[in-house]
Amino acid sequence: MRCPYCASLDTQVKDSRPTEDASAIRRRRVCPDCAGRFTTFERVQLRELTVIKKSGRRVPFDRDKLMQSLSIALRKRAVDPERVERMVNGIVRQLESQGDSEIPSDRIGELVMEGLRSLDGVAYVRFASVYRNFREARDFGTIIDELNGEEGEVPPRKISPVPE
Repeated sequence: MRCPYCASLDTQVKDSRPTEDASAIRRRRVCPDCAGRFTTFERVQLRELTVIKKSGRRVPFDRDKLMQSLSIALRKRAVDPERVERMVNGIVRQLESQGDSEIPSDRIGELVMEGLRSLDGVAYVRFASVYRNFREARDFGTIIDELNGEEGEVPPRKISPVPE
């Protein structure tokens, strides 16, 4: 594994252990050249996934990009990172087990929307505003009404729609 600090190829594993949900192996590494320490994660990958963008372009699926999108939606929200990790693992498992290695980007977006709906209402609205390309304030009201109308999935307090 290449050292992220000095680019040396000779790094050593100091500690290995499974993550809490046993979906990955966490490895603590040290670089003998610069003494830099870093962590890597090893995950099972069932197949190479390709995302088909709306433009028709094909790009490799990037789990880190998915995590980055979620972290933007969840910014300043009190959501346990372990729950976010479980949600991402579930999405990746669903995508890998569906049988097709090419996935339309809107399929990934819908899975993220489903996960965020039960995880955090504000993050759900934030993600929806970008994913569904909101143009006006009333678009927020529509998604908030949809979120508030669900029994058993409503956050502890209702979100007020934006006045028109």
